[in-house]
Amino acid sequence: MAKKIVGYIKLQIPAGKANPSPPVGPALGQRGLNIMQFVKEFNAATQNIEPGTPTPVVITAFADRTFTFITKTPPNTFFLLKAAKITKGSPTVGKSAPVGKVTTAQLREIAETKIQHMNANDIDGAVRMLAGSAKSMGITVVEG
Repeated sequence: MAKKIVGYIKLQIPAGKANPSPPVGPALGQRGLNIMQFVKEFNAATQNIEPGTPTPVVITAFADRTFTFITKTPPNTFFLLKAAKITKGSPTVGKSAPVGKVTTAQLREIAETKIQHMNANDIDGAVRMLAGSAKSMGITVVEG
């Protein structure tokens, strides 16, 4: 018999840096899950990712107080900021000068990494989605 699922918890935690403090502790504690077990397993699962990379995780909580989790690829904005070599997007998109540049080749590379977690049918669709995200962050997309 399959275990009864009592809920899903979605968090974004820096890779290899999970700890029992908020948001992890309270989110797992209210479901009665073992917080330290999750912290150890998450940090072990993300040890091959660059430390500090924001990593979305979906935790499935079961009625018997056990859990499973799935890590996903970092958000598009993280890759775009890294590719443009900037720390944050423009606060006033369209009004101020662009804050950085990315090439279409960089967008294709990001799309190939992200494709399994994107709502796109093919790489070209994913590249167009990333170009839209870049534009909304004040990043110019140049050919290359």
